[in-house]
Amino acid sequence: MARVVWHVPVTTTSTGSTTVLRLFRLRDGRRCAVGFSSPEALTALLGPDQAHTELGEPALRGLTAPLGVDTLVLDPRLVAPPVAAVSAPLAPAPTAQLQHR
Repeated sequence: MARVVWHVPVTTTSTGSTTVLRLFRLRDGRRCAVGFSSPEALTALLGPDQAHTELGEPALRGLTAPLGVDTLVLDPRLVAPPVAAVSAPLAPAPTAQLQHR
Protein backbone atom coordinates (compact mmCIF):
# COMPACT_ATOMS: atom_id res chain seq x y z
CA MET A 1 0.00 0.00 0.00
CA ALA A 2 1.41 3.39 -0.99
CA ARG A 3 2.06 5.97 1.67
CA VAL A 4 -0.30 8.94 1.31
CA VAL A 5 1.51 12.25 1.65
CA TRP A 6 -0.22 15.53 2.41
CA HIS A 7 1.34 18.84 1.38
CA VAL A 8 0.85 20.95 4.50
CA PRO A 9 1.28 24.75 4.66
CA VAL A 10 3.89 26.00 7.11
CA THR A 11 5.43 29.28 8.16
CA THR A 12 9.16 29.70 8.63
CA THR A 13 10.70 32.21 11.01
CA SER A 14 12.72 35.08 9.59
CA THR A 15 15.94 33.33 10.59
CA GLY A 16 14.79 30.14 8.87
CA SER A 17 15.58 28.12 11.97
CA THR A 18 12.01 27.18 12.92
CA THR A 19 9.14 25.85 10.84
CA VAL A 20 5.62 26.17 12.24
CA LEU A 21 2.50 24.38 11.09
CA ARG A 22 -0.04 26.85 9.71
CA LEU A 23 -3.53 26.33 11.18
CA PHE A 24 -6.81 27.62 9.78
CA ARG A 25 -10.38 28.10 11.00
CA LEU A 26 -13.62 26.46 9.99
CA ARG A 27 -16.77 28.54 9.45
CA ASP A 28 -17.84 27.88 13.04
CA GLY A 29 -14.53 29.25 14.37
CA ARG A 30 -12.89 25.95 15.34
CA ARG A 31 -9.25 25.54 14.37
CA CYS A 32 -8.29 22.93 11.81
CA ALA A 33 -5.23 21.74 9.96
CA VAL A 34 -5.27 21.52 6.19
CA GLY A 35 -3.41 19.38 3.72
CA PHE A 36 -3.35 19.21 -0.03
CA SER A 37 -3.11 16.19 -2.29
CA SER A 38 -0.53 17.93 -4.50
CA PRO A 39 1.78 20.95 -4.43
CA GLU A 40 -0.24 22.35 -7.34
CA ALA A 41 -3.47 22.25 -5.30
CA LEU A 42 -1.75 24.07 -2.45
CA THR A 43 -0.35 26.73 -4.80
CA ALA A 44 -3.72 27.21 -6.51
CA LEU A 45 -5.38 28.16 -3.21
CA LEU A 46 -2.61 29.74 -1.14
CA GLY A 47 -0.31 31.14 -3.81
CA PRO A 48 3.16 30.31 -5.07
CA ASP A 49 4.96 31.82 -2.07
CA GLN A 50 3.30 29.55 0.51
CA ALA A 51 5.92 27.30 2.11
CA HIS A 52 4.90 23.70 2.74
CA THR A 53 6.16 20.39 3.98
CA GLU A 54 5.12 16.81 3.35
CA LEU A 55 3.47 14.87 6.16
CA GLY A 56 1.43 11.70 6.44
CA GLU A 57 -1.98 11.97 8.09
CA PRO A 58 -0.83 10.23 11.31
CA ALA A 59 2.06 12.70 11.69
CA LEU A 60 -0.25 15.68 11.09
CA ARG A 61 -2.72 14.36 13.67
CA GLY A 62 0.14 13.81 16.11
CA LEU A 63 1.28 17.42 15.74
CA THR A 64 -2.17 18.97 16.07
CA ALA A 65 -3.71 16.81 18.82
CA PRO A 66 -1.75 18.46 21.68
CA LEU A 67 -3.07 21.81 20.43
CA GLY A 68 -6.68 20.63 20.70
CA VAL A 69 -7.06 20.50 16.93
CA ASP A 70 -8.86 17.34 15.86
CA THR A 71 -10.16 18.33 12.43
CA LEU A 72 -8.12 17.84 9.26
CA VAL A 73 -9.32 19.14 5.90
CA LEU A 74 -7.92 17.71 2.67
CA ASP A 75 -7.94 19.98 -0.39
CA PRO A 76 -10.02 22.82 1.09
CA ARG A 77 -11.65 25.38 -1.15
CA LEU A 78 -11.92 29.08 -0.56
CA VAL A 79 -15.46 29.79 0.60
CA ALA A 80 -15.23 33.47 1.46
CA PRO A 81 -16.82 35.85 -1.03
CA PRO A 82 -14.41 38.13 -2.88
CA VAL A 83 -13.84 41.50 -1.29
CA ALA A 84 -15.55 44.25 -3.27
CA ALA A 85 -13.75 47.51 -3.87
CA VAL A 86 -15.29 50.48 -2.12
CA SER A 87 -16.15 53.10 -4.74
CA ALA A 88 -17.51 55.77 -2.40
CA PRO A 89 -16.55 56.74 1.14
CA LEU A 90 -18.69 55.17 3.82
CA ALA A 91 -21.16 57.40 5.63
CA PRO A 92 -20.37 57.94 9.30
CA ALA A 93 -22.35 55.84 11.73
CA PRO A 94 -25.23 57.68 13.41
CA THR A 95 -24.49 58.82 16.93
CA ALA A 96 -26.89 58.25 19.75
CA GLN A 97 -28.10 61.20 21.78
CA LEU A 98 -28.05 60.57 25.52
CA GLN A 99 -30.71 62.23 27.61
CA HIS A 100 -29.99 63.18 31.20
CA ARG A 101 -32.85 62.91 33.67
